[in-house]
Amino acid sequence: MTQLFYSLFRPKQSTLKDEALSGLTVALALVPEAVAFSLIAGVSPLVGLYTAFIIGLITSILGGRPGMISGATGAIAVVIVALVIDHGVEYLFAAVILMGLIQILVGVLKLGKLIRLVPHPVMFGFVNGLAIIIFMSQFDQFKVSTPDGGLSWMSGTPLLLMLGLVVLTMVIIKFLPKLTTAVPSALVAILTVSLIVIFGNIDTRTVGDLASISGGLPEFHLPMVPINWETIMIILPYSAIMAGVGLIESLLTLTLVDEITETRGSGNKECVAQGVANLTTGFFGGMGGCAMIGQSLINVNAGGRNRISGIVAALGLLAFILFFSTYIEMVPMAALVGLMFMVAIGTFEWASLRVFRKVPKSDVLVMVLVTLITVFLHNLALAVLVGVIVAALVFAWENSKMIRARKTVDKEGVKHYEIYGPLFFASATTFGEKFDPLNDPEEIVIDFRESRIVDHSGMEAVHKVTERYHKLGKTVYVRHLSNSSKALLEKANKIIHVNYTEDDPDYILAGDRQVEA
Repeated sequence: MTQLFYSLFRPKQSTLKDEALSGLTVALALVPEAVAFSLIAGVSPLVGLYTAFIIGLITSILGGRPGMISGATGAIAVVIVALVIDHGVEYLFAAVILMGLIQILVGVLKLGKLIRLVPHPVMFGFVNGLAIIIFMSQFDQFKVSTPDGGLSWMSGTPLLLMLGLVVLTMVIIKFLPKLTTAVPSALVAILTVSLIVIFGNIDTRTVGDLASISGGLPEFHLPMVPINWETIMIILPYSAIMAGVGLIESLLTLTLVDEITETRGSGNKECVAQGVANLTTGFFGGMGGCAMIGQSLINVNAGGRNRISGIVAALGLLAFILFFSTYIEMVPMAALVGLMFMVAIGTFEWASLRVFRKVPKSDVLVMVLVTLITVFLHNLALAVLVGVIVAALVFAWENSKMIRARKTVDKEGVKHYEIYGPLFFASATTFGEKFDPLNDPEEIVIDFRESRIVDHSGMEAVHKVTERYHKLGKTVYVRHLSNSSKALLEKANKIIHVNYTEDDPDYILAGDRQVEA
C-alpha cells in the first residue's frame, strides 16, 4: 500500500497543480455526458454518474494508461437499451458483473496485445468517426421541447445567446494558452462563461435542465435476478458485446493517448482494470463503461499525465453529487458544448485528409469505411472489426499475387521449381497453376528456400500438386522447407504425403521414410 500511495503521488509539486486542475476540468465535462448516456440507456441519471465515479476511480488507480479517463459511455449505453427494456434494470446490473469477469479473463490471458492487429487506416477512421460523433451529438443542445412533446431547433434570441456563449468558450480555450498555461484553458472557459450567465442573469440552458445530479454515496446492491442458467443465457450476449466494445474503445483510446504523450501504456493491465471496474460497478448499481476518448483528450491537453488527474476527476464528480450539485447544475450547457466542439476538432486527424493521394487506395477505402460505420451506426466495435477484416483481405489479396515459381532443368533431366512468396489460402490456386505435370520429366524438385507454407490450404496445395504427378507415375521431392513449414507437414502427415530429398544441405530430414506421393 505504501508503494501504491507513493506511485500515485510521486509527481513533483509543480505537476500536482496541473494534475488537480485538469482532473477538475474533466469532472465538469463528465457530468452532462454521464447524464445523457443514462437517459439513452433508459436508467436514472444517478446510475450514469455513479458509474463514471466508480469506473473512473478504479481505472485511474489500476489501469495501464495513466492520464486516461474512463466512465459511462455512449457505446455501452446503446448496447444495453434492449436489455433494460425487455428484462429490467436488475438484469443490466447482472450483465455488467459478467462483462467485468470477461474483461478480467481477457487481461489475464494477455489478449490485450491483439490491439496491434488494428492497422493505422482503421485507427484514423475510428478517430475521425468518433470526432464527428462528438461534434454532431452536441447539436441536441440547440433543440428545445415543443408543447406536443417533440423537439425543434432554437431560433431568435435563445439561439444567438447559445451560439455566442459557445463561441466565447471556444475562443478562450483556443487562445488562452498563448497568454498563460498556469491553469487549464478549458476550466477557465467554463468558469468564465458560467459567471457571465449567472451574474448577467442570462436565460440559457444549464446542466440542471437535463436532470438533477444530487444524490448520496453509491450503495452496495446485489442484482435481484434468479441465479440460474436461463439468466446467464439472457445476459451473456449483452455482456460479451459490452466487454468487446468496452475493450476495443479502451485499447484504441490507450493507443491514441500513447501517441500524444509519446509514452507506452499496458494493454493487458488496462483490460484487467476495466474488468475490475465494471465488476465493482455492477455490485453498486452501475451501467458499465469504458475509456472515454473525449474526456481523455481533455485531460491530456489540460496537462493530466499521471494517475492523480483521473483520481481527482472521479472524486470531484462524487463531490459534485454529494455537496455541490446546486452549483454544478448552474453551469451553462453552452460552455460544455463549446468544450466538446474543441475536443472534436482536436480529435479529428486532419493529417489523414492530406494522405489520400499518398497512400494505397485500399488504405483510403478502409479509413473512409470505418469512419462511415462509426458515424452512421454508432457501433465502434463493428467499425473496427469491419476495418480489420477488410484490411486483412486486402493484405491477403496483395500477398497472393506474390507467389512465383522459377523453373529450371538440370543436366540430369530433373526439373526444379524454385518457389518465391508465401503459400497460404489466397495463393494456393496460383501455386497449383505454376506446374505442368503432363509435360514435366519423371522427377521434379519443389524448392521452398524462398517460400513458406503458412496454413492448411498451403499444405493441401502441395498435396494436390504431388498427387497430380503421382497419377502420371512421376515423383516429386520437396527441398528447403523452413522449420515452421516442416512442422505443419509433420503434424498433418496422415492426410498430406510428401517426399523429402535426402541431400538437403540446410535442414534435417523429416525422416528416413520415403512415401510415394
